[in-house]
Amino acid sequence: MIEAFPLTWPDGFKRTKFPRGSRFEKRDLSISKTTKEVIYQLKLLGGTNVIISTNLRLKIDGLPYSQQKQPDDRGVAVWFTLNGNQRVLACDEWRSIEENLWAIGKTIDAMRGIDRWGVSDMLDRMFTGFLALPSKPHWKYILDLPEKCSFDDAKRSYLQKAKENHPDKGGNPETMTDLNEAFESAKKEFGIRS
Repeated sequence: MIEAFPLTWPDGFKRTKFPRGSRFEKRDLSISKTTKEVIYQLKLLGGTNVIISTNLRLKIDGLPYSQQKQPDDRGVAVWFTLNGNQRVLACDEWRSIEENLWAIGKTIDAMRGIDRWGVSDMLDRMFTGFLALPSKPHWKYILDLPEKCSFDDAKRSYLQKAKENHPDKGGNPETMTDLNEAFESAKKEFGIRS
């Protein structure tokens, strides 16, 4: 399930190990401005059902609050529907969420240019590479944990569920694989080394 919070990064999309500083005019960038720009550009492109997924807390309208401390993971994934197909653009190249949102907005603007310049079949072919792949649920969902939980909570839940779902005890191997992956993600998020 695609969530606006926490970040739902698309499966198969590589992550940037060392984000860098952009050359964008930073004094003009804000969460509010860059979010509006992405939504505006998608509207002009014909995109609908927009979900801007980040690790920022959300307002009631589902969009991120401005003036928050930057989370550790500053990636952004923008999920939307275009011509009946779910698409996603994701960016974690830059050091702030605002910069990553701005980069996505500028990318959509460039795609609109391709469409405006009469080469829309190229846009369709290009977007084939951006088809949204199914995303796995966040590890907290798999382990039935609330948003605020500790590593000990994750470990306790994992051990209990593993005991119940282990294939040697008659459990489903796929469920056990999901549990193992969820626990590994929890360890990674909490900085626990195996």
